[in-house]
Amino acid sequence: MVDWVGLTVPFAYLGILVGSLATFSSLYRKRKAAKSSTLEPWFGPHVQRDIYLSLLHLEPEPGKDKSPTVPDGVLKAALLQRAVEDIRRILEVRNAKQPLSNLLQRGSVGDDLWQRFLRAEKEVEAELRDVVEEANALQSGWGQTIFQSANEMHHNGILREKLNAIQVQGKSDKEWWQHEKASIQSKFMKELDDGEKENTKPAATSGGEKMGSDEDTVLVEGGGPAASGAASNSSKGGTAKRRKGKK
Repeated sequence: MVDWVGLTVPFAYLGILVGSLATFSSLYRKRKAAKSSTLEPWFGPHVQRDIYLSLLHLEPEPGKDKSPTVPDGVLKAALLQRAVEDIRRILEVRNAKQPLSNLLQRGSVGDDLWQRFLRAEKEVEAELRDVVEEANALQSGWGQTIFQSANEMHHNGILREKLNAIQVQGKSDKEWWQHEKASIQSKFMKELDDGEKENTKPAATSGGEKMGSDEDTVLVEGGGPAASGAASNSSKGGTAKRRKGKK
């Protein structure tokens, strides 16, 4: 015979254990959901989505019953801009997922940041599905190619920004080069002027020395009275010796 009284104790223990675990799990999930809802969003406000929704759900003007109709071309352009912003967010999420996961494993970032990232990833996925549905509603089959067109527009925008940055940098570099060119020319002309001044000074001093030597030469060659007297005495002495020799 089965002792039901003895089996009630372990069954009661298991029931209490399972109930406490279920209660704890429910409370933990509610607290986690409340905490994640208070976290700061990963991305900023989606302006392109707000513009599209405002165009899609225009309110009637005062005094009129019908709301103004928006052309399909305007709605398609707004939806395409919304898809371009979604492409940018997709790329940011993909590029940040692996590094953020590595940092979380190392303990460099907290769990709050990871929860923000996971919530942003889910929001992006829901946004992609919504864009595909809206594209198919505007034009049948457009949802399959809208993100391809948005990706091309996104890359064209990046190239345009790079070209604008290169042009701005080219203007600044040109101004810098003009300034450096003017300074180099001024320094070169100053060095030329200094070299010419240094070359004229030795030429003037050498000319003065040459004139002084010429004057000394003239004075030596001229001789003066002393030189003439010495010449006459030497001639008289020579004649006297010749006369004695004749005698």
